[in-house]
Amino acid sequence: MNRRQFLATATAATIGSTIRITNAAEGEATTIRVDVQPGQKLGVIPIDFMGLGYEISSVGLPGLMSAKNDRMVQFIRTLGSSGVIRIGGNTSDYAHWSADGTAVSSPEGTIVNRAVINDLGDFCRAIKWKLIWGLNLGRGSAEEATAEAKAVSESLRDSLLAFEIGNEPDLFAPAHRKRGYKYADFLNDYRAFKKVIRQAVPNAPFAGPDVANQTAWLESFAKDEGSDLKLLTHHHYSQGPPERPTTTIENLLAGKTNLQKRLETIEAASKSSGVPYRFCEVNSCFHGGKPGVSDTFASALWVLDLMFTLAASNCAGVNIETGMNQLGRISDYSPIYPVGNNGYVARPIYYGMLAFRENLGCERLAVKLDAGETNVKAYAVATSEGTRLTLINKDLTRNLSVQINAGATIRTALVSRLRAPSAQSQDHVSFASTQVDSDGHWSAGAPEVVASVDGKLHVALPAVSAAVVLLQ
Repeated sequence: MNRRQFLATATAATIGSTIRITNAAEGEATTIRVDVQPGQKLGVIPIDFMGLGYEISSVGLPGLMSAKNDRMVQFIRTLGSSGVIRIGGNTSDYAHWSADGTAVSSPEGTIVNRAVINDLGDFCRAIKWKLIWGLNLGRGSAEEATAEAKAVSESLRDSLLAFEIGNEPDLFAPAHRKRGYKYADFLNDYRAFKKVIRQAVPNAPFAGPDVANQTAWLESFAKDEGSDLKLLTHHHYSQGPPERPTTTIENLLAGKTNLQKRLETIEAASKSSGVPYRFCEVNSCFHGGKPGVSDTFASALWVLDLMFTLAASNCAGVNIETGMNQLGRISDYSPIYPVGNNGYVARPIYYGMLAFRENLGCERLAVKLDAGETNVKAYAVATSEGTRLTLINKDLTRNLSVQINAGATIRTALVSRLRAPSAQSQDHVSFASTQVDSDGHWSAGAPEVVASVDGKLHVALPAVSAAVVLLQ
């Protein structure tokens, strides 16, 4: 199926500071003023903002999403005490329900049964995350979707956040519908399914329209279905397909895209309808990612910046796609990557998500940043421990020295770094001086302590790295 291209751009934020950027090669320095209005709090980043997204074919693998899969449970719990798992993807519009049949994982022939759904319910309770479940609108029937929805609802209970009806319906033609399939056609299909499902599951919660790139469909859906929705949902891939010459680390980090314009439209639709919105399928490159780009340290900086960008537009959360894809292989962009016999490893993008974790539930602060020609981003939140800055240097060559004018009340800063040998690194990635172990456990190492001198703090920020700075 022809996929979407919905590219990312970013905004900047921090507290009152001066950033001095030194070009290591040329010895030149640029000073940038950054100001903040500490009294202007912009809203709380939801505690369940963090999320992962799986193709439904992953559920067809018995034992993967099971409370008995201790390693997977821990890898997810390390990312946050609450969050959202989304099950859907292209395979969901080919998948079928067979209560007592044999579970099958296949790009166009997945079968889910009562056993794997019961395992999924136990899994979600073990990780303490909610679930969005995608139903087959592409090739399925309302009756089959109803039987499946009833089983999911009974198994998930309070862990069920919402059902989605159809995955990327704006791309249904020609795979699932005739050419010329419009929003009005989708709305009729959606409502027909919803009506039948509600007869069997009266309190079934719904989300949608789960579009790939037709943001106008989301606007219309918010008006037409907003009174009966838990979430508005949209997808986003920064690059793709993998074979395109422009799918590169340089372009991934550059972030010169139209995401900000789309966010303005989606945020307005969310506000007018009173329905929160979530980017429920997101990653660096569609069609499973690109080796040498999606599995590198560059993806860690990209996802950290992206999550702050979405939070700045009052997004309710983001589901980073992982695991088995619609091509029948494990995606290169997967944060949690399988190795050996029931083993997993944290890929670089996982570390970017980990660096964002401490901002969950925190209040964003209003700031201004004149970054000039530099590719540096900075964000601030208020916490019970002090002001936390996240500084992201996406420049491939330029080292930065950040001078933070912290004020007389700030005595020290505790610095934890997200780093790797290079943007191309696929391993030797760390956050706060430590790595995630093979069982999914992680704990921060001792931070760097930077003392304030005359109300100012100086923090080095090498090229292709990020730093989380807690001002105390």
